[in-house]
Amino acid sequence: MVPTNEGRVVLVGAPLGNIGDASARLREILASADVVAAEDTRRLARLARDLGVTVTGRVVSYFEGNDERRTPELVEALAGGAVVAVVTDGGMPSVSDPGYRLVRAALDAGYPVTAAPGPSAVTTALALSGLPSDRFVFEGFLPRTGSHRRSRLRELAAEPRTLVFFEAPHRIAGMLTDLAATFGDERPAAVCRELTKTYEEIRRDTAIELVAWAQREEPRGEITVVVGGAPERPAERPADDDLRAAVAAREAAGSSRRDAIQAVADEFGLKKREVYALVHA
Repeated sequence: MVPTNEGRVVLVGAPLGNIGDASARLREILASADVVAAEDTRRLARLARDLGVTVTGRVVSYFEGNDERRTPELVEALAGGAVVAVVTDGGMPSVSDPGYRLVRAALDAGYPVTAAPGPSAVTTALALSGLPSDRFVFEGFLPRTGSHRRSRLRELAAEPRTLVFFEAPHRIAGMLTDLAATFGDERPAAVCRELTKTYEEIRRDTAIELVAWAQREEPRGEITVVVGGAPERPAERPADDDLRAAVAAREAAGSSRRDAIQAVADEFGLKKREVYALVHA
């Protein structure tokens, strides 16, 4: 049964760093929400000050570590008809940030959930990386310890889609080292640091070159890593007799010899004249 009051959750996208990216809806919701659940209440206060907005609702902290305890309190506020806004330090809530637990609890209780979309480090880094962006996988943070991290990377080494990770600055050199070891030294990647901020930096290179850069520069700030997908492996070349048999099978099915030779060459990535020579040897 859907509650009849006006209680609802609004996920609010916050600027990654450049205050000019704040939307009009962000300002409106911060000023009007009954409850603002913030990942860091101090950063929320600074954001509101920079935007010239007065937050009139009740402000509560909502971060990984207290979200399990805080979620029932927020659902109770929804039951009283409150509009609960969720805002993180930057980007969209629930994307490797607090928010998912409340979304699930609110939906299970029958309360609507909507969003005021805003910047996302995932799609921003992907667009800036120069790597294919038509199909991608977001992996969030890798495991912190080396053995677990390497195990997870081995599972992803053959993934053909572009991969996007978050990483902490004190772990980035180790992460890139493990990446080069499991994906190969020449795998293309981009390290996107401090997106939209004054010292934004995008490093595009091979995995092994990025290792050297990270060890030398010791980069700081918020980091998103984009990695090219695994290259397609060419089909293994069949034996000569198997190629002849494949042509013969197509001819038996009604294809002309010319068309059969072309089809077999295309299937196995071979030159037409190579298959022709085998058939007529």
